[in-house]
Amino acid sequence: MAETLPSAIEQELLGIKHLLWGNEIKLDIFKRWSQGFYFSSNEKSALEQTEGGPCAIIAPVEAFIIKSLLLEYKDLSFRDSINLEIQNRVLVTALCEILGQCNARKYYIVYLDSDNSEPISEAEVTGPSIQSINTVQAVDPAKFHEKLKVHSFQCLDDVNKYYMENTSNLKAQYGILLFLYTVIASKGLERVKADSDTQDPLIDETYGYGSQSLINLFITGRATTYVWDHYEDVGGLKLKGIEKQSQIGFITVMEYHRYCTVGSFYKNPMHPVWVVASDTHLTVIFSDERKLVSPETKSEQARRVFKSFDPHGNNFISSDKLQDVLKNLDLVSELEYVNIMKKKLDNENLGIILLNAFMDEFFPKEESSTPDMFTLGHYNGLARSNINGHVQYHVGSAILLESDIKSVCESNPMLTVLQTKWPNIEVNWCDNITPSLN
Repeated sequence: MAETLPSAIEQELLGIKHLLWGNEIKLDIFKRWSQGFYFSSNEKSALEQTEGGPCAIIAPVEAFIIKSLLLEYKDLSFRDSINLEIQNRVLVTALCEILGQCNARKYYIVYLDSDNSEPISEAEVTGPSIQSINTVQAVDPAKFHEKLKVHSFQCLDDVNKYYMENTSNLKAQYGILLFLYTVIASKGLERVKADSDTQDPLIDETYGYGSQSLINLFITGRATTYVWDHYEDVGGLKLKGIEKQSQIGFITVMEYHRYCTVGSFYKNPMHPVWVVASDTHLTVIFSDERKLVSPETKSEQARRVFKSFDPHGNNFISSDKLQDVLKNLDLVSELEYVNIMKKKLDNENLGIILLNAFMDEFFPKEESSTPDMFTLGHYNGLARSNINGHVQYHVGSAILLESDIKSVCESNPMLTVLQTKWPNIEVNWCDNITPSLN
């Protein structure tokens, strides 16, 4: 049973409002976030985004939808099977998965008073009419916040049932904002604040994009500010990153530009689906090749550990880091042995140890869990960023080259971001058109 909460508890919504928007809500930004969960008429499992901004919610939800469909169908054949019933089911499943990761004691479902939540028919929320949905009601931030109400549910099964009975509200004008408030209310305002290492609003006050804390909250259930594994010491401060391997992954072009370091938990998720960040937008890449998320081989683990001591990607480490690398890999790390290995691996006494020399010594027969060739799909929810202006998945054939030398092409941000995960990847996209990250 849903329990309508007393006004004292609903007061927390004021704190959520401030956490998201800061001291003032800009009308143009609020309007861009005022859309429902709409499915494309061209790609019936793909959510459509009308304006820039809410991709911080839409892309993770789409990633969970794709993950669910790949588990069910095993390949991309689901593209031909989607109907309204499946759309509703996978959308609600994705939302409940995201809520479930918040480890909430209760689930607080935020909704609008009925006089401000006119249902939209199912026909109106798919297809060409999507562009007109934002005109169904005038966007009014003050009225929106005045009309917010909260139901409480004890378990996710009850949430699932409620959402399945109210899918029209998810697809109505404020569907995405209501789910955003629901996630933070269920997680708990203070817990979200504690996870984040910043005082800035979760929605940028100038440009209207979602912060990394918001993206992390929707992917992992924790609103951490950083994307590395566990904690990093930065200037004497221990800064919190990703806690454990995530269901879906995250990669970003910002890592190529060395603005951040994405850890193994995000690069190697449980399912072959990754949210992808450009400098302005979030999209999704995915594959039906389960071996892309197979457990690491010993040699893959060794490369990862070695590179964790090589943050600038130079393919060498300082000789004095060798003992730490060996220790992390549970190899012999007594000082006498380490000194012998230093002389052998750095026979010119340059003070560095090359990755290839290290691997040849300790893992001469390298094994890979990753296939050399696999199919990649890409999703971009903005119609204007898709071929012919229609939201649909773009598919390519990926190959991992044997060479350690990767091609750098500044004019191809898609390849650039994929190489942060697979350094030697090349992709032949359908129709020779590289999809847009923006």
